[in-house]
Amino acid sequence: MNPQNTTYHFQRALVENALLSDVRVQIDAAGLITSIEADAPAGGADKVPGIALPGMSNLHSHAFQRLMAGLTERAAGQEEDFWTWRATMYKTLASLTPKDVEAIASLLYVEMLKAGYTRVGEFHYLHHRPGGVAYDDPTLMSAAVMRAANAAGMPLTHLPVLYMVSGFGRQDVDPEQKRFANTFDQFGDLLRALAEQAAATQGITLGLAFHSLRAVPGPVIEPALRLRDEIIPGAMVHMHVAEQRREVADCLNYYGAHPIEWLLANAPVDARWCIVHATHMTDQEAVALADSGAVVGLCPTTEANLGDGIFGLERFLKAGGKFGIGSDSHCSVDPREELRLLEYSQRLITFERNIGADQVAPHTGVNLWRRAASGGAAALGHNAGSLEVGRLADIVVIDDQHASIMGAEGLAAIDSFIFCGHNNPVRYVMIGGKWLVRGGVHVDEEEIFGQFRPRVEKLRAALSGR
Repeated sequence: MNPQNTTYHFQRALVENALLSDVRVQIDAAGLITSIEADAPAGGADKVPGIALPGMSNLHSHAFQRLMAGLTERAAGQEEDFWTWRATMYKTLASLTPKDVEAIASLLYVEMLKAGYTRVGEFHYLHHRPGGVAYDDPTLMSAAVMRAANAAGMPLTHLPVLYMVSGFGRQDVDPEQKRFANTFDQFGDLLRALAEQAAATQGITLGLAFHSLRAVPGPVIEPALRLRDEIIPGAMVHMHVAEQRREVADCLNYYGAHPIEWLLANAPVDARWCIVHATHMTDQEAVALADSGAVVGLCPTTEANLGDGIFGLERFLKAGGKFGIGSDSHCSVDPREELRLLEYSQRLITFERNIGADQVAPHTGVNLWRRAASGGAAALGHNAGSLEVGRLADIVVIDDQHASIMGAEGLAAIDSFIFCGHNNPVRYVMIGGKWLVRGGVHVDEEEIFGQFRPRVEKLRAALSGR
């Protein structure tokens, strides 16, 4: 398959809600799909076996946390929850350098691409030196993430995080949080510098993130949005909201309202926002959030790993809500597992099946993949997320001869891809018309792993020996 060829002939492809055969796709020099024709002869096009799906955006990533994956699963004797996990996370990042972060993120982004993720939103709050002293260049940590994304070929929506206080009503941060914290003016300087870097770097989109209502005082949100409009007009805004029960209780105590309720009443939440987690919300909040047009960023494997709770998918979908998925702490790097756990958790709390399906799209796996791909791309500010004319050619091709898929007819093949088996059937991954994964192997995998694996192995060995 020649990456310079602009026409491909896919054996089968998911277009809207139909699995079409012999699909001829033309892609222009900008990586946009210019035509799609089903039941077409290959002609001179490169033939691609398997089933083509729209690429999946990973809308919420903390790359450095991949270092801890699997190493926090030992009880320390006290009650274990998000807050005890957070203490371990603080210890993990205490001494990380920009080179460390670049190594971790480089390997992670290769993992993501091989799993079928085609874009990533990096919710980045690790700004300063160990101990909290600012680097002479405040963009040093962000630049490490950008280099990692470029090395892997992963389009990155970089989301520098504003983090100011340690809790509701507080005026400072805890010692462990000093690497995250910026004053408003410092954050403005960071955003301006990053805007220049992003504009000069291919594959980088810049957004803005508020860490949470507990870490950003409410009165700061409006001036921060004006800053966004000045520096990066129209950029996406992401925010953790209502992830843990204690956070909800603290917000209710301080503001007299639940987190989502307060945010919708006090900030211009719209389609340019991504509300991450939204685990604990009332039915009224679910309807209001859906009506706002914001995308909800769901991270089921991390939310389960941390014991956060279960998002109310059924009521949100019925209200017309949009969602995408993220691997967050990267205890799993597999979009199928995020969607599978999302669906299965709903079944356990509703005692029903196929919650992610509807009358128009009765195939649960198909509907979940299409919705998450579309919502995730929107949350990252990209014209991707579906196979249609005018969209970026982000395409994941799965092996329909894989044991978990073979023999499944029509759309059931995609349901099987998500719900049957764990071995990875992703064979090819294209981003903007360029192949990044061929035959299940990333095109630069050997070089990237050779360069960065020794550093990550050493870091993980040190962490696991604590």
